[in-house]
Amino acid sequence: MLRPHVLYATVFAVALMTPSLCRSDTVQADAQSAASQWDAAYNGGDMDALAKLYAPDAIVVTKGAPQTSDGIQKFFAGLKAKGWDEHKTTVKSALPKDNLLIVSGRWEMTSPGDGGAKKKFEGNWVNVLEKRDGAWRTVLHTWN
Repeated sequence: MLRPHVLYATVFAVALMTPSLCRSDTVQADAQSAASQWDAAYNGGDMDALAKLYAPDAIVVTKGAPQTSDGIQKFFAGLKAKGWDEHKTTVKSALPKDNLLIVSGRWEMTSPGDGGAKKKFEGNWVNVLEKRDGAWRTVLHTWN
């Protein structure tokens, strides 16, 4: 049987941890929601909606040159036009820092392959999101 002071200490410790556990779940859910919104906009070909997920001063680090402003929308519209499709992002970690959210995980998508078959590509992905006007907006996006 636990002594009263041990029981109280245990209950107190659990109570202290519970808000952070709930916050962790919320942060992870927010991050996956933002990633899923991106996937839906891209897969649906809605580049206007996709552009709104980025902050006006966002940077997307691509294999070529970094993209900013209108270049972000044009870059992803170009990929979509070439047949890159079925984008799926899975969030593995979400780390809050003040009004930023550092998110990482895995991405996958398909591209046209030989003979019309689809070829799957996948890799790691990192986004830095910033809370602006009550919504998460991407300020930095990169992948490999």
